[in-house]
Amino acid sequence: MHLLSALLAASLLCKVAGLDRVTGLYGQTLEIPCNNGAVKTEDILLVKWKYDKGQGQSGDLMVLNKGHDAVVSSTDDYKNRISMAKNFSLLLSGAKLSDQKTFTCMVAVSDITEYPVAVVIHKSPAGVGISDIAEALEIGKLKKLGDCVARDANPAANITWLRNNEPLADGKGISIKSSVLVDPDTGLSTTVSTLEYSALKSDAGAQFTCSTQHPLGEKLVSSPVNFTITYSTEHITLRVSPESPAEGDNVTLTCEADGNPAPTSFNFYIKGEVVKAENANKHTLTHVSRNTTGLYKCSLIDNPLMESSRNITVNYLDINLSPSGKIVKHAGKALNITLQIDSSEKPAVSWTKEGVKLHKEPKFANLTYSDSGVYECEVTLKTLRRKASFHLVVQGAPVIKYLKKMDAKGQQIVLICEAEGSPKPVVSWSINGTVLNETSHPNGKITHKITVTPSADMTVTCTVSNEFGMMTQDLNVSSVFEEVKMDKQDPSGKNDKTQMVVGVVVGLLIATLVIGLAYWLYVKKSKQGSWKTGEKENGNSEEEKKLEEKGEENSQKAEV
Repeated sequence: MHLLSALLAASLLCKVAGLDRVTGLYGQTLEIPCNNGAVKTEDILLVKWKYDKGQGQSGDLMVLNKGHDAVVSSTDDYKNRISMAKNFSLLLSGAKLSDQKTFTCMVAVSDITEYPVAVVIHKSPAGVGISDIAEALEIGKLKKLGDCVARDANPAANITWLRNNEPLADGKGISIKSSVLVDPDTGLSTTVSTLEYSALKSDAGAQFTCSTQHPLGEKLVSSPVNFTITYSTEHITLRVSPESPAEGDNVTLTCEADGNPAPTSFNFYIKGEVVKAENANKHTLTHVSRNTTGLYKCSLIDNPLMESSRNITVNYLDINLSPSGKIVKHAGKALNITLQIDSSEKPAVSWTKEGVKLHKEPKFANLTYSDSGVYECEVTLKTLRRKASFHLVVQGAPVIKYLKKMDAKGQQIVLICEAEGSPKPVVSWSINGTVLNETSHPNGKITHKITVTPSADMTVTCTVSNEFGMMTQDLNVSSVFEEVKMDKQDPSGKNDKTQMVVGVVVGLLIATLVIGLAYWLYVKKSKQGSWKTGEKENGNSEEEKKLEEKGEENSQKAEV
């Protein structure tokens, strides 16, 4: 105690370090460091904590002498809230706003040094929310939207208003005013921010919120609120459904107004008559016709000058195909087809023959059998669709288009006769044969095939006939038996040529030998008679030599 007294007496000569600052959270334990925790335990003689009571007075809190435990010396509110940590920091529980003062740590080593620390206590708002909310907002009129309240904070909360998460600021159509209320018991602040707002049409469905961000706490955001936006009617619109009606449809007229709340009753102007719709914005025209086409309007009952109008055109489509049904014509004749169309606008026309699409309207300047068939036209105009058809039958005497033959297997020949005509021609032949097939008469054509085996060259006749006439045509057919016999002797044909060459060579050789033999006999007889006359012998010797030379040449040729 003597040391403590001496040190305290010498406190007037102690050194004072710079002022530190520490921030604590309201209601929690605050640690106030002594020289930022840099005090060495082995060197100290004494540690003392005190606080500034104001008006130049200080209050003692705790004292720690070397070799002893810390002792609480405070007798006021701090008595049960303070303790000392091992590093000589002062631990202050249940921090209050009243704790915002200067606390000093005195350390005695060889001399005494004071380490003052300023304490600041923060507290996040207890919550943030919007109150005193308006029932509705008006376009173009500044009106209080509500109050955003952030309660029990320190320092006082700053509030931001948001529309669809975008911050709002003071300006045109926006007024923000804030006030702060301090609780006299706790010292905590409550911030109230009032927003006045001039609404726009686009604010219908918009969400308004407010938020605050405390320095040591999380960002707080209020629950969103939205408002009914009221405004007078500026425009009305007449809508027609369906947009492009056809005869027989029901057409609904709907009058729409942009006011909020919207008008509930309207006038409809139908062909010069006014029809009042109470508590409704619709009127229906049933089973419309082409005579319904015209100008239609609607207006507000309390303001007839605010109106909207629409022209309604009722689509119609009538067609007449002439001739129609079944049409029978002779081949080579002309046929005029007329399609008359009466419609509200130009329609689309398509043609088919036997279900196959045609690229253009059929025209018949010179009918052929292939023109026969069922023709159908389809005329469309938006939702309207009309069809008409005719069945064309082209008749006439049959005509043979071609008559030909084809080799078949073995000794058989296929004969083909193709003809045109309607009704279907009957085909007959002047020779018996086996019928291969007969086509079904498509496009007025018929093809008839038979197989025959002619035993001799002949002329075959094809005859086609129907109720309008007949026609015949001939075809020459050769026998195949002689050719077949030759084929059996030598199918390849190569041996015939070889045998002919060999026969010619052998014949020449034999002829040469015969001539040579005859000449030799002649010469022999001539020599026997030459013994009698010498001149005659000499005269004939030259001829004999020539004959011998000629005989030798023939012999050489024969050998070759």
